[in-house]
Amino acid sequence: MDFLKDANQLIKRFEDTIQQPVTVKKGAKLYTGVDLGTAFIVLAVVDEKGQPVTGAMRYAEVVKDGLVVDYVGASRIVKELKAEVEEKLGMELETAAAAYPPGTVGGDRKAIQYVAEGAGFDVIALIDEPTAANQVLGIVNGAVVDIGGGTTGVAILKEGEVVYIADEPTGGTHFSLVVAGAYGIPFEEAEKLKTNPVRQKELFPVLKPVMEKVASIVGRHIQKFHVDNLFLAGGTSCFPGIETIMQKETGIPTWKPDNPFLVTPMGIALSAQRRGG
Repeated sequence: MDFLKDANQLIKRFEDTIQQPVTVKKGAKLYTGVDLGTAFIVLAVVDEKGQPVTGAMRYAEVVKDGLVVDYVGASRIVKELKAEVEEKLGMELETAAAAYPPGTVGGDRKAIQYVAEGAGFDVIALIDEPTAANQVLGIVNGAVVDIGGGTTGVAILKEGEVVYIADEPTGGTHFSLVVAGAYGIPFEEAEKLKTNPVRQKELFPVLKPVMEKVASIVGRHIQKFHVDNLFLAGGTSCFPGIETIMQKETGIPTWKPDNPFLVTPMGIALSAQRRGG
């Protein structure tokens, strides 16, 4: 759809810069998004104009259902990714934003900020994940559905303003558990299997009930609002056909960008840039 054209172009530029970082002038102001996911930790870096500079990611099991369960491990990985990016750029990263699932409150939300601060960042923004995703998607009216590894977050927007946010602990981890049970394989093997493009068509009927559950959760949260379109983000949204199930179950036209996985980390970085710019 045309309204995802800009988002797709931005994410494609981000993808390209991960492999080939943009050369930046010494002393340039850079902003980092720190995305602590259930399966991956991702850093995204943008310049003062909000253009992608580079990024880095690593598989990690330090977050469960949106909560940091291994603070030391999370801080260590973020610190190592920060050093990796700094080496690529030849300059230090200082300013960042971090994001949390909408249902996260109090100390659990602060823990996410402390992980980034522990890695050496000055955290100038802390934002919920679906709202961060919309920094990339640019939705004025509709609902952003961020389906991550541990949680599914929903943000409803009216005239560009978030009027409702919610979050429930269902996501990619549950997909992997179903695959592991159906095939009698370890969880780690199921994680890899579900992301194998060659096997995803075979896995679709196995995972369809979980997709329907996610869609029913979304439907329950949006039923009190008039929502014309749903927009998917988050790594679990990458699974082929999930948008079809979402649309069928909710009855609402559903769209997803070319690479939903990188939408939220880029949006977190843009949140820092817009707060600090």
